[in-house]
Amino acid sequence: MSRSVRLMFSGSVAAASLLAVPAMAQNTQDQSAAPIQRVEITGSSIKRASAETASPVQVISRDDLMKSGKGTVAEYLQTLTADGAGSLPTGFGNGFAAGSTAISLRGLGATSTLVLLNGRRMAPFARADDGQKSFTDLSTVPMQIVERIEILKDGASSTYGADAIAGVVNIILRKDFEGLQLKADTGFSRYSDAKQNKAAVTWGKGNLDEDKFNVVFNAEYFQSDSLKNSDRKDRAYIGKSDLRAYGYPVGTQFAAGYIAGNNTASPSPTGSIRNPLTNDYVSLPGCSTLSATTDQTGSGGGCLWHNDQFRDMQPEIESINLYTRGTWQINDDTQAYAELGYSKRDTSFMMIPPSVTPTVAFPPNATTPQGFINYGNLPLLAATHPQNPYGVATRLRYSAFDVGPSTRSANNTFKRAVIGLKGSAMGWDYDTGITHSESALDLGYSNMLNMNVLRAALSDRTSQYFPYYIGDQAFRNPASLYAALRVNAGSHSTTKLDIVDFKASRELFELPGGKMGLALGGEYRKEQLSNPSLAGSENGSINSSYVAAFGDSKVKAVFAEILAPIVKTVELSAALRYDKYDRFSSSTPKAGIKWTPVKTFALRGTYTEGFRAPGAAESNVGSQSTGSAPVRDPVRCPGGVPAAGGATSTDCAITIAAVKVGDPNLKPEESKGKTLGLVWDPLEGTSLSLDAWKIKRTNEINSLPYDQAAALPTAVRNDNNLVVNGAAIANTGTLVLTQAPYRNSSFTEVSGVDLDVKQRLRLGEYGRAVIGLNWTHVASWVRSESATVRYQYAGTHGNCDTSNCAGTPKNKINLNASWDLGDLNVTGNVNFRSKMDNTAYAGALCASTFTAAFGGGNAPNAKCEISSFTTLDLSTRYNISKQLTLFASMNNVFDKLAPLDPQTYGAMSYNPMDASGAIGRYMKLGASYKFF
Repeated sequence: MSRSVRLMFSGSVAAASLLAVPAMAQNTQDQSAAPIQRVEITGSSIKRASAETASPVQVISRDDLMKSGKGTVAEYLQTLTADGAGSLPTGFGNGFAAGSTAISLRGLGATSTLVLLNGRRMAPFARADDGQKSFTDLSTVPMQIVERIEILKDGASSTYGADAIAGVVNIILRKDFEGLQLKADTGFSRYSDAKQNKAAVTWGKGNLDEDKFNVVFNAEYFQSDSLKNSDRKDRAYIGKSDLRAYGYPVGTQFAAGYIAGNNTASPSPTGSIRNPLTNDYVSLPGCSTLSATTDQTGSGGGCLWHNDQFRDMQPEIESINLYTRGTWQINDDTQAYAELGYSKRDTSFMMIPPSVTPTVAFPPNATTPQGFINYGNLPLLAATHPQNPYGVATRLRYSAFDVGPSTRSANNTFKRAVIGLKGSAMGWDYDTGITHSESALDLGYSNMLNMNVLRAALSDRTSQYFPYYIGDQAFRNPASLYAALRVNAGSHSTTKLDIVDFKASRELFELPGGKMGLALGGEYRKEQLSNPSLAGSENGSINSSYVAAFGDSKVKAVFAEILAPIVKTVELSAALRYDKYDRFSSSTPKAGIKWTPVKTFALRGTYTEGFRAPGAAESNVGSQSTGSAPVRDPVRCPGGVPAAGGATSTDCAITIAAVKVGDPNLKPEESKGKTLGLVWDPLEGTSLSLDAWKIKRTNEINSLPYDQAAALPTAVRNDNNLVVNGAAIANTGTLVLTQAPYRNSSFTEVSGVDLDVKQRLRLGEYGRAVIGLNWTHVASWVRSESATVRYQYAGTHGNCDTSNCAGTPKNKINLNASWDLGDLNVTGNVNFRSKMDNTAYAGALCASTFTAAFGGGNAPNAKCEISSFTTLDLSTRYNISKQLTLFASMNNVFDKLAPLDPQTYGAMSYNPMDASGAIGRYMKLGASYKFF
């Protein structure tokens, strides 16, 4: 295969080499031939002269990262077309795993994408996303020291074991740096906010060939200011939770304080009290001084307020990454190495003030055997409370603005150590090592409520804290009340991973196409997870549900791989791995073929099987979590229309909480994947690849979908039942909480096509240029819940339990061009995401209801779709001298506005994956200097 194709898929041979070991010359009669440098490609343990395999591999070079203008590895990877629904962006502060970042290949979720650092696993983030999904936090990887990133776009459980169902991301750090280099940059938006500062120092000494050693050290500091949703108040709908101007009703997911009807009100900053005779809620005075929402149209007499009064759009971040590696060439055949890594990342995200009437879930106990408390159904306001005009205890709806907004801090520390030995012995190339890594997460939630103090302060006249004045009378409260009422709840979570691994490869006998290759290996792995819930949530004494996971596992594995060039034009490969867990075992094969009839053209294909073991959050009976997502209430909004008797449009897009409990009887997920493609050099300097892929994941571990959980007769509802012809219909009140147990559901099947094209141009005196296109088309993304229930998510806003309600676009395209003229480089990247239907799945009713008054005509997505989104990023770099380089970048050059997305809960009125269109045009300036 021509050099351009090799470069396209794995970078240059020199860049890809892990260890330069002389190989036997292909022509055994020509002893003067130069040694062939063999390379190891992600997904295979056999070193080979050809850099491309039967599997599709995308390689991102250090230069690609530097030209992108992105500040972190995660930011860059989340622009790739192969990254799909379920990845975690920085701004996802409302999620379980706030403060972390992750990639989700093929939209199968971060838990099905295996992330490696220098070919080895890392301890996962110490809190599972959605309380379920274990994943590797990309924020722990220092960007400046990255050598390249290899992305294997088919499964690789036969080589790496569990979690590689959708593919593998192998981040390879530099091992051979010499000298001292400083680099710094600063960034800011067109609004002169969202400022970022970054500085890195890299030092290396020693040449392996001459000095027989190399030591490299890198330190990287990153700081990012927080950005509030209100900071974008002049950017159309961006960051706004009040969408009435765009044709939506009052009761959207980030609005509160309105009185929707009889016996139905949401928490307000003034407080709404229920009349015990009529069950109508009546608002207390003072709204104009507390709520930033001046237009109270449609509030029903309540005090309408919106989350953007408080909530952050992007968190405040401060992080440091340290990395060092030492390599020692003991002799010609033996090399020892050691790696140490340390990362500390502190993230802070402002949320809204607490409601005094939450519904909280926790493990059942003797006092509360039902396992939840619905404070909204309790008569919290005492008859003798000075703000209660009715003379009997009654219900209250109140957002405690006087307590203040809650700030969520996530302080994560990651440590990693590796010692290893590699080399050649008795005709084998080997690599063995011991790895220890651990992640520690300290969560802190400020201004939580002590529910025992709250209940006493509102309803017990004998309490020292009674009466607790609310709303515009809160100034009457003594400091001692708030000292007792406010709780700063926290938890300390850890994950630990220990690995001992060994692998060896060699060439065997001669085949017509070359020598057969063989690799053998084994691994012992121990994983531990301790993720306790926030203190006080174990019994409902704070306003937070219980979220915890505990468990450990031990894994023993062996694997074998062969590479057989049966003739000069045909290469076969096969691998098999056996993993033994505590409660089950798994055998995962893989087979591949590559046919190269001419040097400029090849056909390739793979078949792979994979698995994912049940995580501690899913399989341990001591694990429990409560998540939330917007659904259409099947009882109060059948057919997309509010039911008679008191239902409102809010019931057609209501956020519901669901309790998920670990089940030790879960089986591992299993997968079968296929790829079929071609690589072709049709012209000089032109490289093209086209790969079709299909993955079927069975025994899938999922909670019951929230829309189905909402229909369960056991769902917890308020007692504001629908009233038809004067009669109340039992169990038809507003949805509050339900159960969504984990189970092995039927299957998920996804399929699509990847197209990669690269054209190199020699422009003579005008330099040289490279133009590239990466396109991923998702043809189908089907989830089968049962023999009769099947959902198609491709091109829709679903599915929320995997995509975090960010949607599954059918097409993602990256078009890039880079031009070099002497010491100047200019690079441009166009990023495109196709439109999505604003439906939960294909054929479903519109997920967001328009009001009759507007008819949806003024809404940017009046056709019930989230518009496509395209941005242009530019960067430039100029080498002033061999030592000094200046660089600048501009993201979202044309300041494109992110499309309106009223459905997602990860961001306010825009899709979290379109964050560049919410922040606005963003500039960076920087310089690097190499002293020696």
